[in-house]
Parts: sequence; structure tokens; C-alpha cells
Amino acid sequence: MKLYRIKYMFMALFAVVALSACNNDDEIASGLQATCSDGVMNGNETAVDCGGPACIPCGGEGMDPDPMEPEEIDFSGTYAQVDFMGRPGINTVLSFDMDGEPSVKDAHNNSIPSEMGATFQAGFEARLEAYHDVYAGLLGLDPAVVNYENNILGLDAATLTGYLAADVLEVAPDAQTTYFLPGPDVNMDGNPLNDPAIIGLTGRTLQDDVIDVSLILLFGGMEGNRFSGQDTDMDGMADLPRLTSDGVSLTADIQESFPYLGAPE
Repeated sequence: MKLYRIKYMFMALFAVVALSACNNDDEIASGLQATCSDGVMNGNETAVDCGGPACIPCGGEGMDPDPMEPEEIDFSGTYAQVDFMGRPGINTVLSFDMDGEPSVKDAHNNSIPSEMGATFQAGFEARLEAYHDVYAGLLGLDPAVVNYENNILGLDAATLTGYLAADVLEVAPDAQTTYFLPGPDVNMDGNPLNDPAIIGLTGRTLQDDVIDVSLILLFGGMEGNRFSGQDTDMDGMADLPRLTSDGVSLTADIQESFPYLGAPE
């Protein structure tokens, strides 16, 4: 009788030990108890010592971020539009009031693009014509005869400044993307816009020198070189100002894959 009781006692003790050893499938193989401060990602934690039903949420100071929980974005503070820069340099060159009035650059930058043309086109056109008057004075000519000349795209002053006043970059889905691409027959038919070889303002590529193109459209006239520092009397000195280029060429190596811009040359 006593032998049977001892046998049953040993069997019961073995069952209790076996059950206690298998009571948690989430514990790691080494047998360490899952805790929130052991420096190991175990139990129901989603990162080391954080996340899950028992530990603090991940992402706190000193904790590894929980990859499954997006970080909360802080929108506090004051934000202001600095510069649209759809067409670099245009705002800087043309967004000034006349007769010593303050610049309208900040107002232009804080405007809604769809309203820019109506608000700023007239001022941009007046500034463009004023620049030509200044150059006429420097050349000793009558300002009345040194006016803006329809440019290489065939755009008059009002149309061009209407485009430029809306400081956004248009993209033409059905045309070649370029800031300006002159064709071989520019002005041969007297109407450059009818020449399919001429493309302009259909977008922008990394190779486009947008500053020079803008200056050509503003000051280059119908041939694109109206004010290009010409020596008109052949004395070896420039008689006309150089207004169609900033004199700075592309200095970066353009790659065919992201991030596209290589080291400066």
C-alpha cells in the first residue's frame, strides 16, 4: 500500500513540474522571464523593453521606436511661405514696385498661384519696360525707342509677364519637356510660334540653364541675342550691355539615376 502511494506521489510531482515548464510559449528558449527591463525583446514586446500589453509604448526617450507605430507629427509653431521658385530669379528681378515703393516680393510669395497673374502681371510688365529705359539711358538713346522686343518665342511683353507672374512651372504632357529649345528655323517665317522646332516653357530638365533662358526671353529680342554685349562699332569694346546671360554655366555632373546630380566639376 505504501509503495503505491509513493509511486502516485512521484507521478503527480512529475506532472506538476512538466506543466510549470510549459506554461508560457512566448518565453525565449533560454528560459528568461519576459520583462520590460531586461534589455531583450521578448514576451509580447514589439521592441526592446517596450510595446505590447505590459510594457510602456515604444518611441519614448531612451527607447527603441516601435516600427509598427507611426511617429506623431508636430504641427505646432508658425510657418510662412519663403519663395515659390517655380522659375528661379523671376520674382527677384521683376517683383518690385516703381518710384521707390517697397518690393512686392513677399506679397507675391504669399499669393495663391491662380491669382498671381491678375495681381502682379501689370507690375512685372512695367518693371520690364523700366529696365529697357535704364539701358537706353546708359547707351545715350531715347527710351521711347529702346523698348521690349517680342522675344524668340514670339511673346509680347504682356503675354510673357503674364506667364512669369504666375511663379509656377508648367508641364506640357504632350510636348518635349524643356525650359527652352530653339529650333533651326527661328524667325524664318516671321512667326516663331508656328515653327514646330521651337519649344519653350513646357517644363524643365536638370540640364536647363533657367537663369540664362529667362534673361534671353526678357532681353534677347526676336533673335535671342539683342543685348549680348555686342561690339557694334568693332573697336574691341562692348557697346551693348550683356543681359542675356549671368555668365555662370552648369557645374554639376548630371547622372541618369537618382539623385541625378553628381559632384561639381
